[in-house]
Amino acid sequence: MDFAPDARTEELRERLLAFMAERVHPAEPVAAAQLAAQDDPWLPPPVVHELRAEARRRGLWNLFLPDTTYGAGLTNLQYAPLAEITGRSPHLAPLVLNCSAPDTGNMELLAQFGTAEQRTRWLEPLLDGAIRSAFAMTEPGVASSDATNVETRIERDGDSYVLNGRKWYISGAMNPDCAVFIVMGKTDPDADVRRQQSMILVPRDTPGLTVRRAMQVYGFEDHLHGGHAEIALDDVRVPAANLIGEEGGGFAIAQARLGPGRIHHCMRLIGMAERAIELMCRRAVDRSAFGKTLARQGVVQTWIADARVAVEQLRLLVLKTAWLMDTVGNRGAHTEIQAIKIAVPREVVGILDRAVQLHGAAGVSQDTPLAALWAGARTLRLADGPDEVHQRSLALRELRKYATGG
Repeated sequence: MDFAPDARTEELRERLLAFMAERVHPAEPVAAAQLAAQDDPWLPPPVVHELRAEARRRGLWNLFLPDTTYGAGLTNLQYAPLAEITGRSPHLAPLVLNCSAPDTGNMELLAQFGTAEQRTRWLEPLLDGAIRSAFAMTEPGVASSDATNVETRIERDGDSYVLNGRKWYISGAMNPDCAVFIVMGKTDPDADVRRQQSMILVPRDTPGLTVRRAMQVYGFEDHLHGGHAEIALDDVRVPAANLIGEEGGGFAIAQARLGPGRIHHCMRLIGMAERAIELMCRRAVDRSAFGKTLARQGVVQTWIADARVAVEQLRLLVLKTAWLMDTVGNRGAHTEIQAIKIAVPREVVGILDRAVQLHGAAGVSQDTPLAALWAGARTLRLADGPDEVHQRSLALRELRKYATGG
């Protein structure tokens, strides 16, 4: 296993680091100020449009998609260090590179499973950045950690499907540019438990689809990314041609979509941890307490050392996972995908928590990015499956190696 970046990755890495230093990091306070001044906080602020145009000009666009027909054609191993860099500004950088969730997963899904008509109508505008999208799976009335629990109904009626149900924490749905929802629901409640679900495209302006409210995440609304919404589907009728794949294929499609999404999250989390370490070190050398700098306090030194060790370990595990996904496929990397989904958010939350502690009152304020970074990392212990679900599945896979009679 050779994880050294190749020439193309290194060139893109240098170009992306320059873009981050010259444009993205200086734009963070600008974006916050523009959002605060707007009448509609869900509209992308002007600086986002400026940065997206500049990212395209610099060739830093759609880096996430390995399909050369639609994306940059990078492997997971090539994309990993680039995604890590964007994690240093997770609310802005992925967005302006057109590499942010949920659009990335939706584009991968449409590229893999969409019909030619679906790709023309939805994938191409998403790749171009002309529209945004949402993925509607999680529901408030069931334990959504088990995706087979979804209760939203998708019922065939002639040349149409009719949807009824309720979804929440639908990322990106508050953004007025969100033009389409990929909805997961049940087409056949009597089928095998993993063949009951299907996925279907629902344009935002379809009668019966109502965005009810924005959901907060630890008090944050994430305006730049379009927030997280609760939506209602009341007799929503769409053409049968909007079905993605086949009836009963929704669960399998969801698993295919979530695998790459999990590693993308973990890649960016490492970048978040790196920014936390940088902020910790700067704070430690600049502040004094009880007659010496914080950098000379033993507990602070322990925090910083442990954070560095953890990040190096996590990065190696993520790179191994990316390499396996490239060489043996997502199914062959299943154990490692689950391992990083368990380990990376948990460890990064701990690093960010200590960074907050080191900053005192400033750490929980809006004057540093730490509180928002912590909320984002903590949420990823739930998103794309909570820790406990992955731990259960991973443990069962290990135990099967030693089972003798079932």
